[in-house]
Amino acid sequence: MPEKPEVVTVCNTLKRQVLGREITDCSVYWDNIIAYPSVLEFTKNIVGQKILDITTRGKWLVFELNQYLLLIHLRMEGKFFFREVGEEKNKHEHVFFTLDNSISFRFHDVRKFGKMYLLDKKDAYTKKPLCELGLEFDDSALTEDYLYQKIHTKNLPIKTLLLDQSIIAGIGNIYDDEILFLSHISPLRKGRKVTKKECGLIISNTRKVLSEAILMGGTTIKSFTSSEGVHGLFQNKLAIHGKKGKCPVCQNDILKIKVGGRGTYYCSKCQK
Repeated sequence: MPEKPEVVTVCNTLKRQVLGREITDCSVYWDNIIAYPSVLEFTKNIVGQKILDITTRGKWLVFELNQYLLLIHLRMEGKFFFREVGEEKNKHEHVFFTLDNSISFRFHDVRKFGKMYLLDKKDAYTKKPLCELGLEFDDSALTEDYLYQKIHTKNLPIKTLLLDQSIIAGIGNIYDDEILFLSHISPLRKGRKVTKKECGLIISNTRKVLSEAILMGGTTIKSFTSSEGVHGLFQNKLAIHGKKGKCPVCQNDILKIKVGGRGTYYCSKCQK
């Protein structure tokens, strides 16, 4: 699933192609992708809206329109393609936005897990899903005190807590492994046993890992590409996630286990 760096990469790619364009038509071919409002209201209300900006919030793409915010979550395999209007529909293309330059801007999702919301701008951040999100990795309010207060009573593994989008928004399975490896903390350690100082270390490494990944266009693993085959390069920098063999630091065996149902890579010697 795309995490913060991949979503930022998609955002930057789309900005170069759709900013300032007006949406002149919209067709939905898989209703479950539209989470709010109804498909009828969604397709009606979005027509005539201009794309003023694109930003991100956690793993969500946020399209600023004249009156609304269009929120899109890529989930497992969502991506975008640009086609000529009238070009034959691919079976995995589920939402079409026709732009005022006669381009069909299409959401492609093999698994059909992607979600879209169209919310009124004036209160979008006080409603789900945005109101449920925690701090961004680069928010100055993300301090060791903040993280410690969020996790110091929790009996869940720190790996699971870092995946909780209501605490820090945007971290997923790949970067979670990398952050904990750099912080020398076992993914199995309970949140209540992580010290305040270690919380500061986690935050520092979160910023380091995500910032570098954003600069490199994210990580391309399995089916993820950002748009029109744009691939990230950060997979070449991964220290632990997806690796087999020996730890790059101590040469101990890299272990793969399940934590909260998620495949997790770590070194039992480096990560205590």
